[in-house]
Amino acid sequence: MTAATTTTPGLASRLVNSILAIKPLANLAKHQARQMMIKRAQRIGVPWTEEVKTLEARDWTQELAQVQNPQVSYPEYYLRPFHAYEGGDLSWQAAFELEVAANTVHAGIWPDAGAKGDAKLRQSYHDILKAQISHPPQDILDLACAVGLSTFALQEVYPQSQITGLDLSPHFLAVAYYRAQQRQAQIKWLHAAAESTELPNASFDLVSIFLMCHELPQSATRKIFAEMRRLLRPGGHLAIMDMNPQSENYKKMPPYILTLLKSTEPYLDQYFALDIEQALVEAGFQVPTITSNSPRHRTIIAQV
Repeated sequence: MTAATTTTPGLASRLVNSILAIKPLANLAKHQARQMMIKRAQRIGVPWTEEVKTLEARDWTQELAQVQNPQVSYPEYYLRPFHAYEGGDLSWQAAFELEVAANTVHAGIWPDAGAKGDAKLRQSYHDILKAQISHPPQDILDLACAVGLSTFALQEVYPQSQITGLDLSPHFLAVAYYRAQQRQAQIKWLHAAAESTELPNASFDLVSIFLMCHELPQSATRKIFAEMRRLLRPGGHLAIMDMNPQSENYKKMPPYILTLLKSTEPYLDQYFALDIEQALVEAGFQVPTITSNSPRHRTIIAQV
């Protein structure tokens, strides 16, 4: 298990925060972060421009109508800019670029993985799931499923399971619905807030959260853990794959790169300061296992 991180950002992190508090500098950092990622994609063979143009050319009216819940209320934290998108996750640009961005960002995790780094990261997570969860789950909730990358990966691991993908962005879900149609995949897509899903008690055997917690303030994380505890059946599992604050990669990150990272991740300090083990116990889970699954990621599994 990893130890809890300190609750106060280090000197380098505080310096970065002071820089990002100046809006023109923050905007410049976000622009630089985005341009660096697109150039990297081109360098490693990820067809960023071509893929995005293909998605932009479609009319998404039908897909959006299939998934969007007009009654959804968006929490304030979700309306902030994310990942260099002024509209955050509530934008078509974020939805169209998510898959190529994932392939680009995760290409650097392992030196020899290249554009296959994202698939390798997901596989490392699923290997831990299969090793620690003895019985295949019957009903799975993929929380913050985005455009469905994590959902389709779970379906490959558990082909006999009923899977629901939930996200707060209707734009993400529209792309996920489209991809599911292409794959002829039977997945239920749900547009809802993770803190208040309105799903029945004890509906799932496994809730999977892939790269969501670092995008949340601690207050939202705690509410979501409590909601997932409500949704899980006795003996069910909550599995989380996310950044590992104890990773040497983050501890030794140069200030320039840290600035670019934090310019696109407004709640990173709160996530790094969260004692996630204690938060899960307080939400009603057993003490979780925490396993490193990449040089900069960890998998956390907590049982009801």
